[in-house]
Amino acid sequence: MVHFEPQDDAAERTDAGLAPVTYLHGAAPGMKRRSPLEVGPVEVGPVEVGVDPLGPAEVDRFSAAAATKAEAAAVTADIALDDDALASAEAIDQRERAEKVLLHRLRGRSLSTVEALLVLSATGVDSGEASEIIAKFIELNYLDEAKLADQIIHSHNVRKGLGRNGVEAEMRRRKLDPSVMMDKLEELPDDEAERAIDLATKRIGQMERFDDQTIDRRLTGFLMRKGYSSSAVRLAVKAAMDSRGGGAASRVRFR
Repeated sequence: MVHFEPQDDAAERTDAGLAPVTYLHGAAPGMKRRSPLEVGPVEVGPVEVGVDPLGPAEVDRFSAAAATKAEAAAVTADIALDDDALASAEAIDQRERAEKVLLHRLRGRSLSTVEALLVLSATGVDSGEASEIIAKFIELNYLDEAKLADQIIHSHNVRKGLGRNGVEAEMRRRKLDPSVMMDKLEELPDDEAERAIDLATKRIGQMERFDDQTIDRRLTGFLMRKGYSSSAVRLAVKAAMDSRGGGAASRVRFR
């Protein structure tokens, strides 16, 4: 604050014909201007509690900025949640499609666990979800490898006349569990030699035009392809040759 020291110059200005000086508030005639450095400490009154020193306008501006940041963060969080929900929904849809594809395949024929996994992998589901679906289908008895093994035995051993080796080869081709496969093969009746003889005897009736050596070769190949053991094949070929009265000796046929 500027202070003036009084001086007696009002009369001099009047005598000189000059207008009187009008002083500002706090000043007085004759006061001398002093340097601000000479002014003593300024007393600061107590700060009123509850009054923001920034003022209402500044408070509003900062509050608006904070609200804008909060809204932006909330929007970002909502977008992230929406993306997660969308990804989850897509994963559920993909899993449902995979289950429907597998069910459709199972309606056509039984599958082993490995075959079912191959079907699921083709649908695009990951290995974890595929394993969960397999476990679910096993629990529901949609997948049953023991039942599949029985079906193979019926179709290949009973109907097609395949021997033990032939049935085992089919089970391996269908990728059955080894433990299930061996248990089922042990259940096969021990009549392989009899079955081979029966097949050879029926087959030799179609080979009358061939000599004995050719018949022997063809019967052997036929029974081996059926999956019979070499010992069962030898017995069956000999029995078939004997059944037509020619024995194992070669015969020459003339036309």
